[in-house]
Amino acid sequence: MIDSLKTQLGRFRVLAFAEGVSFLLILFVTMPLKYLMDMPGPNKIIGMAHGILFVLYVLAVIQIRIDQEWNTRKTLIALLASIVPFGTFYVTAKMLPKHSPEER
Repeated sequence: MIDSLKTQLGRFRVLAFAEGVSFLLILFVTMPLKYLMDMPGPNKIIGMAHGILFVLYVLAVIQIRIDQEWNTRKTLIALLASIVPFGTFYVTAKMLPKHSPEER
């Protein structure tokens, strides 16, 4: 994992994973706790973390677009994936190279 943080695409993969997990936690854990069990605390904490991760993900997609010369279509798919459950996992699995030259 530490080696993943040495490259731009590696950091993006880690960030996309964290953003995707935080989104799933909100949808399937903290929202049911909030509305079914009247426990808003976890939603506030995970929600704040997810908000920060979401903003960082969007900024990272913009940076990747510039550095990797992504076209508009690929960029929009990556951005829209952040609002769809499991979307960021799709981006890292299907849209990024398995091992880019900078990650070797």
